[in-house]
Amino acid sequence: MSLTACSKKSSETPPKEPGQAKPTGGYTVVTVTNGGTISGTVTYAGTASAPKALQVNKDVEVCGKEPHHDQSLVVGANKGIADVIVSLTNIQQGKGLDALGTTFMLDQRVCVYRPHVQIIPVSAPVKILNSDGILHNIHTFSVKNPPFNKAQPKFKKEMTETFKVPELVPVKCDAHGWMSAYLKVVDHPYHAVTDREGRFHLADVPAGAYALRAWGEHFEEEVGREIRIEAGQECGVDLEFPLR
Repeated sequence: MSLTACSKKSSETPPKEPGQAKPTGGYTVVTVTNGGTISGTVTYAGTASAPKALQVNKDVEVCGKEPHHDQSLVVGANKGIADVIVSLTNIQQGKGLDALGTTFMLDQRVCVYRPHVQIIPVSAPVKILNSDGILHNIHTFSVKNPPFNKAQPKFKKEMTETFKVPELVPVKCDAHGWMSAYLKVVDHPYHAVTDREGRFHLADVPAGAYALRAWGEHFEEEVGREIRIEAGQECGVDLEFPLR
């Protein structure tokens, strides 16, 4: 795996101060001054088929209000892949977890988990909403965190859960078998989910050498690259998943 060097920024952006939430493990929160930026696009090497239509066979009066499609591989016109998690896997210090935000929510709306993939800080409260007015249930398939399988009837509009250990958590609804989502529980903020064009952005990265990795639901293995960031530099990194 080659080492990617980066070019100087055309303009400087003042770094953000780290928040109060502190990651666990060996990561240390520091004030990042003159940090670098990593941005790019995650693409698919092949030509992807249109997402497969999913059969809605329960609570059709609610769940059938819009078409449902397999979200495991959503590829844009430029071959960019949506909902890929891009991470620095070996970073030891940087800004605080508050950089990821303060509110985290998983909504069940028209019998779809929204968003399909998201980043959740360790110990952050996650609001789980039932916007449909029918019975849903939240079934997590975690390994490092205790899994749970909880009914959420129509009168229970909101539940709150937390995850204490970093891991990728698959989520299913046993009441509606087509519903699925992924929660990436993290102990540092240098993670991003690609948009519908496959683009990602990581800001305020301290100078150093890092392993950049990308995970996609459709693929058996991650792809990645070794990169080096110097102070005040901008790194453009494009990653590509092989045909599958």
